[in-house]
Amino acid sequence: MNSPDSLDIIEGILGGDASTPPVASIIVLHGLGADGNDFVPIAQQLDLSAIGPVRFVFPSAPVRPVSINGGYEMRAWYDIYPPDPAGERTEDEAGLRESQALIQQLLDREAKRGVPSERTVLMGFSQGCAMALMAGLRAPQRLAGLVGWSGYLPLASTTAQERSAANQGIPITLAHGEQDDVVAIERGLASRDLLQALGHEVEWHSYPMAHSVCPPQVTDLNAWLLRVLGAQR
Repeated sequence: MNSPDSLDIIEGILGGDASTPPVASIIVLHGLGADGNDFVPIAQQLDLSAIGPVRFVFPSAPVRPVSINGGYEMRAWYDIYPPDPAGERTEDEAGLRESQALIQQLLDREAKRGVPSERTVLMGFSQGCAMALMAGLRAPQRLAGLVGWSGYLPLASTTAQERSAANQGIPITLAHGEQDDVVAIERGLASRDLLQALGHEVEWHSYPMAHSVCPPQVTDLNAWLLRVLGAQR
């Protein structure tokens, strides 16, 4: 199994310098085929100065063959299988759980570095969204919140029994493009509905875009982060 030490990780503190202890951490998980650099520009657009210094952590997923792309090797948190003739999808449960364990180690790493788990946000885009929701809901320690963009809830049928008591009331915000042709918005809506049925309060946003990120989305995220992290100071 991989460990955080084996990953390529980009990180930095916004609102302070390297000598300033962060008051919160945000771990950002990229999508299929991207890497940790992908969301650095998004983080740089945020203004969280009212909170104080915030550490951003951008891990790059391991390289693995991806079935839906003909077995081509790329950075991926888990494999994606083509739908069967009936349109049904088989999930890579082994890969999902391996990355869940890896992300849990990243969460533990932040706590060891002095940022309490309840001051750590787990965020992801597309595949990264799937992992943020899966790992965040199952994390044994209370987290500050979960951000899921343009993705879905994996292993949905096991979420109710596997989610931790610590995170049953965790703030969640989901966002999706209305013209997304990679992960259809219906999958995002179904994930939202399932989480709400389990009792989670989910803030939902949709935007007139494809499988991407738009400026209003970043503005909405900024406001949400200020609420979630500001309320816990």
